[in-house]
Amino acid sequence: MGDAYFNIDHGYLEGLVRGFKSGILRDSDYQNLIECQTLEDLKLSLQSTDYGNFLANEPSPLAVSTIDDRLKEKLVAEFEHLRNQSLPPLSKFLDYITYSYMIDNIVLLVTGTMHQRPLSELLPKCHPLGSFEQMEAIHVASTPSELYNAVLVDTPLAPYFIDCISEQDLDEMNIEIIRNTLYKAYLDDFYNFCQSLGGTTAEVMCEALAFEADRRAFIITINSFDTELTKDDRFKLYPTCGRLYPDGLASLSRADDYEQVRAVAEYYAEYKALFDGAGNNPGEKTLEDKFFEFEVKMMMDSFMRQFQFGVFYAYVKLKEQEIRNVVWISECVAQRHRAKIDSYIRIMP
Repeated sequence: MGDAYFNIDHGYLEGLVRGFKSGILRDSDYQNLIECQTLEDLKLSLQSTDYGNFLANEPSPLAVSTIDDRLKEKLVAEFEHLRNQSLPPLSKFLDYITYSYMIDNIVLLVTGTMHQRPLSELLPKCHPLGSFEQMEAIHVASTPSELYNAVLVDTPLAPYFIDCISEQDLDEMNIEIIRNTLYKAYLDDFYNFCQSLGGTTAEVMCEALAFEADRRAFIITINSFDTELTKDDRFKLYPTCGRLYPDGLASLSRADDYEQVRAVAEYYAEYKALFDGAGNNPGEKTLEDKFFEFEVKMMMDSFMRQFQFGVFYAYVKLKEQEIRNVVWISECVAQRHRAKIDSYIRIMP
């Protein structure tokens, strides 16, 4: 009966998002893009895909930043259509997807205002999926407490921010601690929400969020080397909803270099495979790219399951990767640097 009720409330939107997914660029589309000699060629090539004439009104010469903006606008238009048509608990689930973009926007705005950058310059750089009414008031904050009381108390992020409050002045280190503390609280909360939904949604989403939590733990550890961050502070930033919890996180918190991080990954088959062969030498894929490839496969697999919300999360993640791919190719074309133009992440065969 659960599946029947799912279709009554959410079946139309699940069908719609599966239709959106069929428009994701395929290998043949990317082959056409990497053969383009100019951004105008790229614009014409994209017209034969689901993107259609989305760049039709843009004047020449076309800028990569314009392509990036229009790609995001199309994703946001599709997402907001889904959100506006949705019923609880799907509407709440879609709201959760936007929270990660809100966190990134807050960090971008706070970092920019710290460096005396005008809001008029910063706001266009914010991701439109993470916009909220109080964003323009963020320049009044000079301490985390002011940031909370003036800006964040009325946003959905308020509960996550309570653990970040301290009387220290905002600086580069503190901003990164705030970002990662917010992400930890967000991922753990989203995980618990998906568990409460139960069924196939819980199975698909808890696996996806566990991977996201573990990826963050690995990246936090690697990025903390040669910084002022202590091992105890590092441990506090790890999300606890991943497969690494608790033993893997304890081991990561004690790591002193990359090889020790790799040694922790050895105990987890899927992560061992990601670290194997990862590097920054010519011909090697970076660890970040290997994580992206793993995520894409996981998101594609989630479409094999029906009557569940994971397809909405997966669609946003796949489109996010597609945007990164197109922007990467666009940058290579614009800069006439074609040696690595095919270093994008494959999504659809």
